[in-house]
Amino acid sequence: MRPHLALIEDEPDFALMCRSYLERAGFIVTWAMDARAGKSVLYEGGVDLAVLDLGLPDGSGLELLRALRSTSRLPVIVVSGRAAEADRVAGLEIGADDYLVKPFSQRELVARIHAVLRRSQPPDTATVLQVGSLRVDIAARLASAGEVHLVLRPKEYALLEMLAAAPGRVFSAAQVLERIWGSSWQQPATVVEHVYRLRGKLADLPPPAPRITTVRGYGYRLDP
Repeated sequence: MRPHLALIEDEPDFALMCRSYLERAGFIVTWAMDARAGKSVLYEGGVDLAVLDLGLPDGSGLELLRALRSTSRLPVIVVSGRAAEADRVAGLEIGADDYLVKPFSQRELVARIHAVLRRSQPPDTATVLQVGSLRVDIAARLASAGEVHLVLRPKEYALLEMLAAAPGRVFSAAQVLERIWGSSWQQPATVVEHVYRLRGKLADLPPPAPRITTVRGYGYRLDP
């Protein structure tokens, strides 16, 4: 899957140049021109990394970063014309994963994005997860049981992999939103909907098929 980037930048010419280059480099890019639109993009979820300008017309990028860090560890690269050490330190202390001073080359931006994404990935602990008849191939991003192959949307697969990596463990809706959508700004109904669809697909697997159990007041777990 191509990484999805949120580009939060108010200079149209610069943003269009960045978006064009990043898309040619293999990324999906959603552009937001101000803090309000940027927050909306991040709220929708599905973003793997944010490229955030500090000088936004409706507020400070640092304030947006501070709000994001109160709920999420989504990787963020700050870009800014502010080269002073105090500005760089402030951004990094609030929680930026990297700080890039304008002007910079597009090649450097791509290299920094790849580096931050690599650092943000959890270490590989297994390439195949087995829960009952369910087999989840992490490298291939495939889920199957015997001859039956599940057709999953990206977020459904991510949810299944998360649950299958720790069968019997209960995950709250907030934990699911944080890990899969990159923030807890989404509504819990989003998790309910995805659990419902995934539960129906698991029901089609041959026995002993695992099942998703709702633990009332706590969250969800995958039982063999």
